[in-house]
Amino acid sequence: MFWIELAIVIGMLFFAVRYGGIFLGMAGGVSLAILVFVFHLKPALPPIDVMLIITAVVVMTAAVQAAGGMDYLISLAEKLLRKNPKNISFVAPLVSYLFTLMAGTGNVVFSIIPVIAEVSREAGVRPERPLSISVIASQQAITACPISAATVAMVGLLAPYNVSLVDILIICIPSTLLGVLGGAIYASHMGKDLDKDEEYLSRLKTGEVPPIVERTNEVKVKHFSTEAKLSVAIFLASALLVVVLGMFPSLRPIFEDGGKMAPISMTSTIEIVMMVMGALTVVFCRVKADQIIEMSIFKAGMMGVFCIFGLAWAGDTLVANNLDFIKSGVQGIVQTAPWVFAIALFAVSALILSQAATVRALMPLGLALGIPAPLLVGMFPAVNGYFFIPSYATLIAGIAFDRTKTTRIGKYIFNHSYMVPGLITTILSVSIGFFIAKAIL
Repeated sequence: MFWIELAIVIGMLFFAVRYGGIFLGMAGGVSLAILVFVFHLKPALPPIDVMLIITAVVVMTAAVQAAGGMDYLISLAEKLLRKNPKNISFVAPLVSYLFTLMAGTGNVVFSIIPVIAEVSREAGVRPERPLSISVIASQQAITACPISAATVAMVGLLAPYNVSLVDILIICIPSTLLGVLGGAIYASHMGKDLDKDEEYLSRLKTGEVPPIVERTNEVKVKHFSTEAKLSVAIFLASALLVVVLGMFPSLRPIFEDGGKMAPISMTSTIEIVMMVMGALTVVFCRVKADQIIEMSIFKAGMMGVFCIFGLAWAGDTLVANNLDFIKSGVQGIVQTAPWVFAIALFAVSALILSQAATVRALMPLGLALGIPAPLLVGMFPAVNGYFFIPSYATLIAGIAFDRTKTTRIGKYIFNHSYMVPGLITTILSVSIGFFIAKAIL
């Protein structure tokens, strides 16, 4: 019976991918309805804590966007890129990584992509090189960011297993950063230089692509309000405060829990910090509260919350009602070769295009199968499989903004510009993450 139930959940997932967006959550609800009303499975508890923590983070980030803080961050990125045009294949992915790490959302790369494309073209560097790895870097940084939806979901799931936010960052920041650098080394040698690429030169000769016009690397002076800069300061302070409270539990209030005295959970702590910092942003940065819900970050974030609601609820219900069967079938394999579970994480993320939803859908299964929590953190970067199917918005944006047309989807679809840099980065990140996790077990 389990295989039929699993086929229904996966089948609905494939069906939902055709529509994308918020329909993923709706499809999860349909799967849940079939499991409950047709197969009479007892519904698991919906992932309320994860949904609330993501909501708090999204509202805080959207407030910063409304204050102009995100635009200010983008202007800083442009300055960095234009100061190092010849080394853009390494500078661009590091900038993308850093800004996503600070912002908690990969959407920040949308505003950087046009700059990367033009700066590299003007410097005579094949744009495919920095664009491909920069998009990958923006995804990897999500699993190293203390306030991203995926990371806070991991915090909530692993807290009972004595894995803290700090443990996740200790494993994921160096592993993903080294993975990105490895991917950048490969990407920096992708394809031919523009002045030696016959295909590009042919398009240039026929006028299909515009000629390169030499220009100085000056940056247009943009003036940002004090409120925009203050919102960024508040935002960074909130991330720092979350990390500090995670590192030093004694700073958190202590309450009785199950007959024992324990500090307030990090889930509640992050929610409180983000709501307070969001309120400070509105008050001191003169943000109109109504503007927050109009921000792109808010809309994308709330869509993600709903998707997690449906997908995770259906997944938890399937696993909870078939746990003994699942353990008897695959527990031995996964415990002997836990990296197999990383492949499952990668495959699901490539389909549903959400790190947080992948975490909520599969990580509880990993715990149930007996995979040590630190090893699950080590394979956390495997949820960055967005690039495998070249349909995600940032991948398409990279192709669209590359006026040299060197960044592209290949004839066979999967031989696109992002594939090899993405695979190298992900494999390295997971491998290094495993090594670090085993060292601290």
